[in-house]
Amino acid sequence: MLLVDPALAYTDPDSPLFLRTGQAAAEAMNQLAVTARASNIPVLWTAVRFADESCAEAPLFAAKVPALKLFAAGNPLGGFAPPLQPAPGELVVTKHYASAFAGTSLAAWLTAHSIDTLVIGGFSTSGCVRASALDALQHGFRPIVVRDACADRDAGPHEANLFDLNAKYADVVPLGDSLTHLQRYARRKVPALPGRSGTGRRPSATAGKRQ
Repeated sequence: MLLVDPALAYTDPDSPLFLRTGQAAAEAMNQLAVTARASNIPVLWTAVRFADESCAEAPLFAAKVPALKLFAAGNPLGGFAPPLQPAPGELVVTKHYASAFAGTSLAAWLTAHSIDTLVIGGFSTSGCVRASALDALQHGFRPIVVRDACADRDAGPHEANLFDLNAKYADVVPLGDSLTHLQRYARRKVPALPGRSGTGRRPSATAGKRQ
């Protein structure tokens, strides 16, 4: 489970990055996180962080999007949007660009933990969610984007980007189907690997099945 930049900046009405459907998406992301934890599926988070408002870690990106200064260290808008909060031990990937993979160790972490599929929600659909889903595919991971767990500045770019992602790069699925499949995954019996006792590696959350 990968939750991309679920920051207060997107759900606070006084923020310049406020998304009208952001809170509903945050609630959907929380349902995904709760269900994933109950299903023993890792929940991963990303957070944009800059040392200060100069955003010197990503100068060209910040020049294009001045509102990135909201993610400077110490700004509460850069924190996680309620009710979302990483649980103890869950990985939080700090990033400076749109993709969760750009300049981070996310791909290496996923490979080291034998993960081949990402169920994705976050902000915004046309920005960091799209970039992360595309890079997931290009790194060899199967991206599944949960439409209700994403939001954008308007329904137009939200729907257009979901359409394009589903056509080319990812599976786009509704929240209800995602929750059902996560719960089914938890009930699977995992066979022991040859020559070993106990349980073996679980298959991916969607192995061999297109939702």
